[in-house]
Amino acid sequence: MTPIEVFSAILLLAGSVFFVAGTVGLLRFPDVYTRLHALTKADNVGLGLVILGLAVQAPHGFGVGKLLLIWGLVMLASASIAHLIARRALQRGIKPWTE
Repeated sequence: MTPIEVFSAILLLAGSVFFVAGTVGLLRFPDVYTRLHALTKADNVGLGLVILGLAVQAPHGFGVGKLLLIWGLVMLASASIAHLIARRALQRGIKPWTE
């Protein structure tokens, strides 16, 4: 394996770890707000690392541009959806978790 392939594999593995951490946060945290936070943050970082790992192996800049566009659109969508879910939870009277 070339050094670029090793670097790409490390980035892809790190991205997978963030995806797993986001899923664990979704399953383990006590309320909708902390679950949203864990899921959106971990998934955005995980996707960013996966995109970086794929971009390292892209043969030309056009492919990298498409990957970055996908990442930007997913970040915009996940932030918007998380905001809408949190706002609806507040409207329904769901209180944030306190110890």
